Amino acid sequence: MLDRLKALQDRPWTVALLLAVVTQTLFLIHLDQPSVIMFDEIHYLPAAQALLDLSGPRNVEHPMFGKELIAAGMALLGDNPFGWRIASTLAGTATVLGVFAFLWLFTRRMRVALVGAVLTLLSQTVYVQARTGMLDVFLGMLLVWALVFFLWAMQGSGKAVWWRWIAASVLMGLVTAVKWAGVPYIVLATLAFLVIRIRDARLAKKPILSALSGKDQRHWAGLPAIPAILALGVVSVVTYFVTFLPAFLYTTDPLTSLSGLFAQQIHMWQMQTQILPHHTYQSSWWSWPLMLRPIWYFYEWDRGAQRGVLLIGNPLIMWGGLVAVLACYWAWFKDKAIKPLAMALLWTGSLAIYVVIPKSIGFYYYYYPSSIFLCMVLPVAFLHFDRGRNRGYEEWFTAIALLVFGYFYPVLSGAPLASSQGFTHWMWMGSWR
Repeated sequence: MLDRLKALQDRPWTVALLLAVVTQTLFLIHLDQPSVIMFDEIHYLPAAQALLDLSGPRNVEHPMFGKELIAAGMALLGDNPFGWRIASTLAGTATVLGVFAFLWLFTRRMRVALVGAVLTLLSQTVYVQARTGMLDVFLGMLLVWALVFFLWAMQGSGKAVWWRWIAASVLMGLVTAVKWAGVPYIVLATLAFLVIRIRDARLAKKPILSALSGKDQRHWAGLPAIPAILALGVVSVVTYFVTFLPAFLYTTDPLTSLSGLFAQQIHMWQMQTQILPHHTYQSSWWSWPLMLRPIWYFYEWDRGAQRGVLLIGNPLIMWGGLVAVLACYWAWFKDKAIKPLAMALLWTGSLAIYVVIPKSIGFYYYYYPSSIFLCMVLPVAFLHFDRGRNRGYEEWFTAIALLVFGYFYPVLSGAPLASSQGFTHWMWMGSWR
């Protein structure tokens, strides 16, 4: 296995293509299970249909881009389970490829990139969201690719840095145009840029203010700080508002002016911050890493069989990932290892967002981006602690994760179950019911 990975070291595009084929095929198998609308699809599918018909605003609690992507799938394949979910499958595949691209740029190790991508595929959260017509899969995909372009810009120089930075800014705007949960990531990206620049200045024994210059920079060479931050803000905001153009074409209650567009943002804020009634599946942010309250997206009789779709992470990856986060922090404390620290901070920051976001209740699917980042933390932790000895522990970990995925597959995919109580086989905790 190790020899094969070495042979593929210089062929990332070939590996990416194979990953795309395998991932998309897995997502498409029995995509019409269940054959009816499940969980929060009830909010987003009618909103997507309203966009196709331009009949009027629906689901105004969230911005429009995610629903526009669902609508594109429905326009392509029709108002049926494949049309509802095809865009989500493509976003899920793009997420797996984004993790591969990020880790390849981050470490230049095929082994690390491939393990991270496969763990993302086996994480179970990506699989379920990629087969559901909801918004979070688009948020995760766009966020991962924004990070890819930020990292690519970080390693570039000359004109390439600027266009990569602008591309990342566009993607950040689109993340926010799916859900407002994308806004804190723009702030975190700005802070990370400044911290890295200041650290570079200190290591080079230069004045701190030299971090603002674009000249003689170790990272983002040729990119002055203040214009870069302004570009990130302006481009992301403009991109966000462009996605509202269809709202000006509605036949009922269309937007007619910029003031109306801004008034809609205030209305969205009011809806986002309203006090909501208790929900069966609500949970607190601290419980998400422990996976205490997964969500049954579907559990009904469908097409002659009892079927279920459970949003639950792969326990080996979700809980093992927490150990990897702690290990990455230890790597920084003991060895001053920057890359493990960066991965640990990425996961920590993604969870900390929900400590401060003013939402009255939370759900496990809010943890979706963090679950992806755990799949990036794990191979980086393995790389650091393996110290070049190629012991293959990450391959054994991935193989066991595959077995766990196979074990949970019936309640991830909506496969037929033995009876109405068939779900109990997978209920390791009482809170999972």
